[in-house]
Amino acid sequence: MGGVDRYAAVILAGGAGRRLGGPGKPALPVGDRSMLARVLDAVADAVPRVVVGSGMPDTGGVLRTCEEPPGGGPVAALAAGLRFVPAGTVAVLAADLPFLTRDAIAALTTALTSTVDGVVFVDGAGRRQLLCGLWYATALADRLAALGDPAGRSVRELVGGLRVAELSGTAPGPPPWYDCDTETDLRRAREWA
Repeated sequence: MGGVDRYAAVILAGGAGRRLGGPGKPALPVGDRSMLARVLDAVADAVPRVVVGSGMPDTGGVLRTCEEPPGGGPVAALAAGLRFVPAGTVAVLAADLPFLTRDAIAALTTALTSTVDGVVFVDGAGRRQLLCGLWYATALADRLAALGDPAGRSVRELVGGLRVAELSGTAPGPPPWYDCDTETDLRRAREWA
């Protein structure tokens, strides 16, 4: 695939999901599949695939872990998942991306070069979608070590100082970074699906 032959995936499926469905939000269906299953399909060729979070339905061929402490946030979850990732590249993804596809992952792998630490999609307003990107695992591990305790830290803080390439989505239809945080988001995703 593109500029990267092999990659791992860490899928962040934790969180309280206060605005939608509680902690089991990634298990909610969009079309005929759960959001988590759709993300796992998009990274079917990743080795390993690590899902960080509790209460998700069992899926074969996937490593599972939880962040410490529970509820520590996305950076703590990423730290827990990275323990299972060898050196190389890693897709860091939210578990509520129902329109993430293999083509979108291929676009990220093509855009990742040795001159940056990672590549992420950017939305129409120019906002980086930090939980829809591909990174060099060592760059993330080095930043995690520099941060110290990851609990409660923001992803923006984690990637601050890293060289990040930006990739605009140009394919027709819902963007791969579209996430479902509210009932309105989920309803729109189901209409699109």
